[in-house]
Amino acid sequence: MAGHSQFKNIMYRKGAQDKKRAKLFTRLIREIAVAAKSGTDPSANPRLRSAIQAAREANMPKDNIDRVLKKAEGGGEDDNYEDIRYEGYAPGGVAMIVEALTDNRNRTASEVRAAFSKHGGTLGETNSVSFMFDRIGQISYPADKADPDAMFEAALEAGAENVESSDDGHVITCAPDDLSAVREALSEQFGAPENAELTWKPQNTVPVDEGQAETIMKLLAVLEDNDDVQSVSANFEIPDDVMRKLTAAA
Repeated sequence: MAGHSQFKNIMYRKGAQDKKRAKLFTRLIREIAVAAKSGTDPSANPRLRSAIQAAREANMPKDNIDRVLKKAEGGGEDDNYEDIRYEGYAPGGVAMIVEALTDNRNRTASEVRAAFSKHGGTLGETNSVSFMFDRIGQISYPADKADPDAMFEAALEAGAENVESSDDGHVITCAPDDLSAVREALSEQFGAPENAELTWKPQNTVPVDEGQAETIMKLLAVLEDNDDVQSVSANFEIPDDVMRKLTAAA
């Protein structure tokens, strides 16, 4: 596919955003807290196991993780976070899914709606755009971690469904329920991945022009800067020359 797809763009932007350690830790702690509601034993709770692994890979101190788990074991309700998904459209008919963990539905809904409105988008009802995406587990490694054949064989042996390798790196995809097992198997062989998460992969992409792309990138920046937002997925496609221009201007 020509140009830069949103799928890779979001991975790149999220990686840059996640260098802000305090914000990253906030998101990881919330994910652990919500996952722990289903049980504080990682071996019996795949979501919790995945959240703890992500926190370790981000070099979060063990004390931080233990503190969240102890609070969950005590049944504390001080931080009663819940999962919320928002769906809508950005300029150019681009479909977007925003996943959040919040302790205040009204605040988060208001902020997300305002972000869409300010940047020419509109929020829709739940499931208004998610049918255009597939829910998958995704793991990424730098290109120098392994040659394409070695990564492909190891990933399939671990239970992955597909591997896409390029000069930018390796992107491994799997069924959502298999994410923890695949990540653990690959980590044993290649070390910790750059990124491992559940995400929404667009079934098709929508081409956008330079003006639309610039507005969409601004919308993404606002959403990713919101502490309640955990992830953003969309189905846009930006031509290489436009992406280079926007990156240079950033």
